[in-house]
Amino acid sequence: MSESIMLNKSKDFAVETVRICRDIKNNKGVAVLVNQLIRSSTSIGANIHESKYAHSTADFVSKMQIALKECYETEYWLEILFRTECMDEKVFRHLSSECGSIRRMLISSINTVKANKSK
Repeated sequence: MSESIMLNKSKDFAVETVRICRDIKNNKGVAVLVNQLIRSSTSIGANIHESKYAHSTADFVSKMQIALKECYETEYWLEILFRTECMDEKVFRHLSSECGSIRRMLISSINTVKANKSK
Protein backbone atom coordinates (compact mmCIF):
# COMPACT_ATOMS: atom_id res chain seq x y z
CA MET A 1 0.00 0.00 0.00
CA SER A 2 1.28 3.41 -0.89
CA GLU A 3 2.58 5.41 2.03
CA SER A 4 0.88 8.54 0.76
CA ILE A 5 -2.48 6.75 1.01
CA MET A 6 -1.67 5.73 4.58
CA LEU A 7 -0.42 9.22 5.40
CA ASN A 8 -3.50 10.89 3.92
CA LYS A 9 -5.78 8.46 5.74
CA SER A 10 -3.98 9.10 9.04
CA LYS A 11 -4.19 12.88 8.54
CA ASP A 12 -7.91 12.67 7.78
CA PHE A 13 -8.36 10.50 10.87
CA ALA A 14 -6.45 12.98 13.05
CA VAL A 15 -8.50 15.94 11.78
CA GLU A 16 -11.76 14.08 12.35
CA THR A 17 -10.67 13.04 15.85
CA VAL A 18 -9.70 16.60 16.79
CA ARG A 19 -13.05 17.91 15.55
CA ILE A 20 -15.00 15.33 17.54
CA CYS A 21 -12.87 15.94 20.62
CA ARG A 22 -13.74 19.65 20.57
CA ASP A 23 -17.35 18.71 21.29
CA ILE A 24 -16.52 16.08 23.90
CA LYS A 25 -14.08 18.36 25.74
CA ASN A 26 -16.96 20.57 26.86
CA ASN A 27 -17.94 17.81 29.30
CA LYS A 28 -16.23 18.43 32.63
CA GLY A 29 -13.82 15.79 33.82
CA VAL A 30 -12.93 14.33 30.44
CA ALA A 31 -10.46 16.94 29.22
CA VAL A 32 -7.50 14.76 30.20
CA LEU A 33 -8.89 11.78 28.28
CA VAL A 34 -9.67 13.91 25.25
CA ASN A 35 -6.17 15.41 25.30
CA GLN A 36 -4.67 11.90 25.37
CA LEU A 37 -6.83 10.89 22.41
CA ILE A 38 -5.80 13.99 20.46
CA ARG A 39 -2.11 13.37 21.20
CA SER A 40 -2.13 9.73 20.21
CA SER A 41 -4.35 10.10 17.13
CA THR A 42 -2.32 12.97 15.70
CA SER A 43 0.95 11.21 16.48
CA ILE A 44 0.07 8.35 14.12
CA GLY A 45 0.28 10.53 11.02
CA ALA A 46 3.20 12.54 12.37
CA ASN A 47 5.29 9.37 12.69
CA ILE A 48 4.22 8.08 9.27
CA HIS A 49 5.20 11.46 7.81
CA GLU A 50 8.53 11.36 9.63
CA SER A 51 9.21 7.84 8.31
CA LYS A 52 9.34 9.26 4.78
CA TYR A 53 12.61 10.93 5.75
CA ALA A 54 14.13 7.99 7.58
CA HIS A 55 17.90 7.64 7.46
CA SER A 56 17.79 3.89 7.03
CA THR A 57 15.45 0.93 6.78
CA ALA A 58 15.79 0.38 10.51
CA ASP A 59 14.88 4.03 11.15
CA PHE A 60 11.88 3.68 8.83
CA VAL A 61 10.66 0.56 10.63
CA SER A 62 11.18 2.25 13.98
CA LYS A 63 9.02 5.26 12.98
CA MET A 64 6.31 2.98 11.62
CA GLN A 65 6.36 0.91 14.80
CA ILE A 66 5.93 4.08 16.87
CA ALA A 67 2.96 5.00 14.65
CA LEU A 68 1.56 1.51 15.27
CA LYS A 69 1.94 1.90 19.04
CA GLU A 70 0.15 5.26 18.84
CA CYS A 71 -2.60 3.55 16.88
CA TYR A 72 -3.07 0.98 19.65
CA GLU A 73 -3.09 3.76 22.23
CA THR A 74 -5.70 5.65 20.24
CA GLU A 75 -7.93 2.57 20.18
CA TYR A 76 -7.61 2.42 23.97
CA TRP A 77 -8.68 6.06 24.49
CA LEU A 78 -11.56 5.67 22.06
CA GLU A 79 -12.84 2.69 24.04
CA ILE A 80 -12.48 4.51 27.37
CA LEU A 81 -14.41 7.53 26.07
CA PHE A 82 -17.11 5.25 24.68
CA ARG A 83 -17.40 3.12 27.82
CA THR A 84 -17.67 6.23 30.00
CA GLU A 85 -20.49 7.44 27.73
CA CYS A 86 -18.56 10.50 26.60
CA MET A 87 -18.67 9.34 22.98
CA ASP A 88 -21.70 8.03 21.17
CA GLU A 89 -21.63 4.55 19.69
CA LYS A 90 -21.87 5.64 16.05
CA VAL A 91 -18.86 7.95 16.43
CA PHE A 92 -16.95 5.31 18.39
CA ARG A 93 -17.59 2.61 15.76
CA HIS A 94 -16.59 4.92 12.93
CA LEU A 95 -13.36 6.14 14.55
CA SER A 96 -12.48 2.61 15.69
CA SER A 97 -12.96 1.33 12.17
CA GLU A 98 -10.77 4.08 10.69
CA CYS A 99 -8.09 3.51 13.32
CA GLY A 100 -8.21 -0.25 12.70
CA SER A 101 -7.78 0.33 8.98
CA ILE A 102 -4.69 2.46 9.57
CA ARG A 103 -3.37 -0.13 12.04
CA ARG A 104 -3.68 -2.88 9.44
CA MET A 105 -1.88 -0.74 6.85
CA LEU A 106 0.94 -0.07 9.31
CA ILE A 107 1.31 -3.76 10.14
CA SER A 108 1.36 -4.66 6.46
CA SER A 109 3.93 -1.99 5.67
CA ILE A 110 6.19 -3.00 8.56
CA ASN A 111 5.96 -6.68 7.63
CA THR A 112 6.68 -5.96 3.96
CA VAL A 113 9.78 -3.90 4.75
CA LYS A 114 11.07 -6.51 7.17
CA ALA A 115 10.48 -9.31 4.64
CA ASN A 116 12.24 -7.36 1.88
CA LYS A 117 15.16 -6.56 4.16
CA SER A 118 15.75 -10.22 4.95
CA LYS A 119 16.01 -11.16 1.25
